Amino acid sequence: MRTLISTSFVSLDGVVEGPGGEPGYRNSGWTFKDIEFDPAAYAMKGTEQEEATALLLGRVSYEAFAPVWPGMTVEFAAYNAMPKYVVSTTLQESDLVTNWGETTILRSLDDVAALKETEGGPIIINGSAALNRALADAGLVDRYHLLVFPVLLGAGKRLFGETDKDKQSLKLVESESYGNGIQKLVYDVIH
Repeated sequence: MRTLISTSFVSLDGVVEGPGGEPGYRNSGWTFKDIEFDPAAYAMKGTEQEEATALLLGRVSYEAFAPVWPGMTVEFAAYNAMPKYVVSTTLQESDLVTNWGETTILRSLDDVAALKETEGGPIIINGSAALNRALADAGLVDRYHLLVFPVLLGAGKRLFGETDKDKQSLKLVESESYGNGIQKLVYDVIH
């Protein structure tokens, strides 16, 4: 079974970054504003590219990343080379970009569960707030890679939903604090 890893930049109050400058989302770009840049805090992102074997995205994040990431041959070389899976009920094959490698549309969470049952290494989820919440609610996320920023944003897209469900326990497997106040937290989900 493949490991499904959710990775996010998140404020202390649980609001996620809107990567790709989503139109109308007030919390796009906050991770690089007013917080001193510390390359060590972002080293996890390079490690994720090295360890992941597939990229899973929701439609909104796919539409934000697909026009940009294929041209970022240095920053996202590993992501660009790996197979991509987009979970969407509305996206069509004709909507996919042709310069970003193998991309498969998954139509349901059952399709994601079936993908997890295939041979291969870890699958990483970037962005995709709505998809992250649905996957967590369905018990499909195996690990969280979080960079928690020392800010409170109030309103915004949340990493975790408000679904009434049983408690889900996590095991902290790695943590680190950086001089700029960012904390790296890596949790395994206890299934």
